[in-house]
Amino acid sequence: MGLFDIFSKNKEEKLDKGLSKTRTTLFSRLSKAVAGRSTVDAMVLDELEEVLVSSDVGVATTIKIIERIENRVARDKYLGTEELNRILREEVTALLFENKAGSFGEILPDNTDVPYVIMVVGVNGVGKTTTIGKLAHQLKMAGKKVVLGAADTFRAAAVDQLTIWSERAGVPVVNKGMGADPASVAYDTLEYAKQNNMDVAILDTAGRLHNKVNLMNELAKVKRVMQKVIPGAPQEVLLILDGSTGQNAFEQARQFTSVTEVNALAITKLDGTAKGGVVIGVSDQFNVPVKYIGVGERIDDLQIFDREAFVETLFRS
Repeated sequence: MGLFDIFSKNKEEKLDKGLSKTRTTLFSRLSKAVAGRSTVDAMVLDELEEVLVSSDVGVATTIKIIERIENRVARDKYLGTEELNRILREEVTALLFENKAGSFGEILPDNTDVPYVIMVVGVNGVGKTTTIGKLAHQLKMAGKKVVLGAADTFRAAAVDQLTIWSERAGVPVVNKGMGADPASVAYDTLEYAKQNNMDVAILDTAGRLHNKVNLMNELAKVKRVMQKVIPGAPQEVLLILDGSTGQNAFEQARQFTSVTEVNALAITKLDGTAKGGVVIGVSDQFNVPVKYIGVGERIDDLQIFDREAFVETLFRS
C-alpha cells in the first residue's frame, strides 16, 4: 500500500471537484471550436490550438499536441469531431508519459537508511508553507517520523506560519527565528533528523526572486551545508507553483530551474482556477515530474499526481 493510499477514499471525487473549473471552461471552448463541423480539419485544429493556449497549456506544448493530432488525422484519413476528445486525451497522456512527468506512486524511495531530505523552493504566496504542512501531516499519518526546518528566515511570517503548521501536523520544527542564517537552520535540522532517527526532513527556503544571484548563492550554500551532515542531501528539490497564476507559473519554473536542480514539482490551488492546463505545459516544457497537486484547502487535499487520472478527469465529458 502506498503512503497516500489511506487518503484515497475520496480521491477521485476531490480530483473531479478540484478540476471542475478548468474542465468546464475547456469544454465550453471545445464545443465552440467544433460547432457545426463533422470532421477534424485544419480549421478545427486551428480552433483547438487556440483553446489549448488559452487554457494555459502553453504554446510549445500546444504545438506538440496539435502535431500529434495532425499525424492521427493523416494516418486515419477520417476523424469525426465526436472523436476529438478521446484523441486529445490519448495524446496528452502519451505526452506526459514520454516526458517522465508521471506518477511517483510512492513519496519516499525504498531501502533508504538515512533521513530523506526535501528542500522546498518557490516564490512567496504560492502555497509553499501550506504544502509543507499538508505533506508533513500525511507522512506522519502514514507512520513516518518527520521534522521541519524553518530556513525561510527572510520573513517573520514564514517562520511563524511553518511553526503553526508543525503544531497542526504534530511534528517538530527547527526554528531559529527571523534573520537567522538559513544554512545554519538547515544544518541543525539535518542534525536533529539524524540524532532522532527521523524518516523525513522537510526544509522551507526563501522565496524571493528579485535578485537571482543572491537566491542562487543562498540555495547553493544551504545545499553544501546539508551535505556535510548527510552526503547527497537534499535527495529532492521540490518546486511549488501556483496553478492559478497560469503563464506566470512557467516563468517561475524557468527561474528556479535555472538556479537550482529542481527534480520534482507541486502545483497548488487547482481547485480555484480554470488554468489547470498549466500542469500539462509545465511538466512537458521543463521535463520535471509533477509529484503533487493541490485540489483543495483541507489538510488532506494534497494528492500524488496521477497523470492518467488527471487527464481522464480533465477531459471527461
